[in-house]
Amino acid sequence: MGNPSKYSPRTPSYLFPCVLALSFFSLSAILLYKVDDIVSQTKTVVGHNLEPTPWHLFPPKTFDDEARHTRAYKIIHCSYLTCGYSNDASTEERRRSSPSSETTQKCPEFFRAIHGDLQPWVRTKISMAHLAETQKYAAFRVMIVGGKLYVDFYYACVQSRTMFTIWGFLQLLRKYPGLVPDVDLMFDCMDKPIINRTEHQSMPLPLFRYCTTRQHFDIPFPDWSFWGWPEINVRPWQEEFPDIKQGSQTVKWKSKVPRAYWKGNPDVASPIRTELLNCNHSRKWGAQIMRQDWGEAARSGFRQSKLSDQCNYQYKIYAEGYAWSVSLKYILSCGSVALLITPQYEDFFSRGLVPQQNFWLVDPIDLCPNIKRAVDWGNEHPAEAEAMGKRGQELMESLNMDRVYDYMFHLISEYSKLLDFKPTVSSTALEVCPESVLCFADEKQGIFLNKSSVFPSQTSPCTLPPANNS
Repeated sequence: MGNPSKYSPRTPSYLFPCVLALSFFSLSAILLYKVDDIVSQTKTVVGHNLEPTPWHLFPPKTFDDEARHTRAYKIIHCSYLTCGYSNDASTEERRRSSPSSETTQKCPEFFRAIHGDLQPWVRTKISMAHLAETQKYAAFRVMIVGGKLYVDFYYACVQSRTMFTIWGFLQLLRKYPGLVPDVDLMFDCMDKPIINRTEHQSMPLPLFRYCTTRQHFDIPFPDWSFWGWPEINVRPWQEEFPDIKQGSQTVKWKSKVPRAYWKGNPDVASPIRTELLNCNHSRKWGAQIMRQDWGEAARSGFRQSKLSDQCNYQYKIYAEGYAWSVSLKYILSCGSVALLITPQYEDFFSRGLVPQQNFWLVDPIDLCPNIKRAVDWGNEHPAEAEAMGKRGQELMESLNMDRVYDYMFHLISEYSKLLDFKPTVSSTALEVCPESVLCFADEKQGIFLNKSSVFPSQTSPCTLPPANNS
């Protein structure tokens, strides 16, 4: 018999590195899978992983211009890693900048409408059950807790409406640090009010949006374009209004064209705008009606669409589109006589309009003859017409961004008093801060956002007038 081997079996020298490499690749695969899972479920201010609102459909947003890894990095970085770095600086800013308790002025009279907008909930208060039901009609949920903003995204909104609306909330918190109360609200950023008073009479639903009607419970809130509308090159309001006013003064009243002017998009399912096209006859109806092609305007660099260049007419027509239109404030800003074709919708400031004082109301029945009648009156009474246009412009001048923020502040404050629960951050919400919004913004959006940023105010908000029955 041979001697037993004195060597015991050995593990091959290459086995340990193989196991190590296999473990590394397995962990990497798991990590990549988890990252992909997080990325695919994270909803963002620009619309990642969100479907269009089902009550107002539009082509879904695509992000095909970004490489997959670039998109994943942006979603992770902007959504989860940006706000944390800004919190210390923001806290210090709030600590240093507390506005004076002295109030410099009374709010404009139309602020009184806040009480009427919130009246449906004065007796019942607003419960979590209200919000749960309202969520069915909301594009996103806004929570302000401890001076920070948190958002739950449910649906995408057209263009950059969500981004610029959220930016408005953030600037409010920056303007009045420590003053904005904790709040929990639902917001829809599409055009038409949808909480019908008859249908929801037994349980009114508090849904914020840009406009309302007397037949709806929807609560009007300043629209996104006050902070800019980059898709059509409309700048933030604090830049756009002074430019429009200056443009309106380049030609004296008597030298302006004595016709009614409208330029817009008639292809928005608007019977009024369709009918308005029939009034395009300067001699017969005293009107010049022009179709706005935004695609062509973009290709030409918006050279023919500058708002300040459209104030050379003595009369300007406002016609609602699919619903309310942001064009109202720009038309009034011109100082021309604003001919408002009887509006069905109202936004937050249009409650300050008084017929025949700061605008001329046009009956849509016999539309063209009624436009001609307004033009004829103005041409026969040039001093009165010029004064009416001036009063409309003065209303818009009084609506500076300080007053816009004051309206937001008072609306949110009065709304918060109606909550019968303490607002907390939902488990699915993400903190949103100025840095995270700018992180998602493209170059042009970033320019508009930065131009509309604010500093902490040294004065308190204006004083809200009481309800009419107070």
